[in-house]
Amino acid sequence: MTSAEFHFDFGSPNAYLAHRVLPAVEARTGIRFKYVPILLGGVFKATGNRSPGETFAGVPARLAYERLEIQRFVARHNLTEFRRNPHFPVNTLSLMRGAVAAEMDGRLAAYVTAAFHHMWEDPKKMDDPATFQAALDASGLDGAQTMARIQDPAVKAALVANTEASVARGCFGAPTFFVGEQIYFGKDRLPDVEAALLNA
Repeated sequence: MTSAEFHFDFGSPNAYLAHRVLPAVEARTGIRFKYVPILLGGVFKATGNRSPGETFAGVPARLAYERLEIQRFVARHNLTEFRRNPHFPVNTLSLMRGAVAAEMDGRLAAYVTAAFHHMWEDPKKMDDPATFQAALDASGLDGAQTMARIQDPAVKAALVANTEASVARGCFGAPTFFVGEQIYFGKDRLPDVEAALLNA
């Protein structure tokens, strides 16, 4: 069976939006996506890329259009829970290490739901350690345990390895999707991702 992967960072609003519509894609194709936590800052550093906010800082019409496309996507998929995070951009190093630890511990799905919720539905300053821990506790996860786990050298190394491997396959931002070894970038490529899965 063809593999499907979703390479993500919680700091990307577009990764959140893609995450919210992936269950429908999975239902239509019968293929589950493997969630792969990567560190977007590391991807940018390795590839020379920058966020749209930096890249188009001097092009206000382009930034306005980026916001318009998000509004259209939200409306198209009825993603009424989406809220802009007033603390954006948020340093996601701890969040992403937490995702790696959660995957190792067999609870990635619950962690992903909680982290995206606290970034883009009930947004908080998730790079503040106390806020991070309290948010996880509020979602029924063990915040203190997660804070301890993200200091594990194996967790740190695994996030670096994920990021480096993703870049080696062509990733330059998030969200990135792989269908087999074919790469697709951005939430707007999801129809192409779905077509590739259906035609595999």
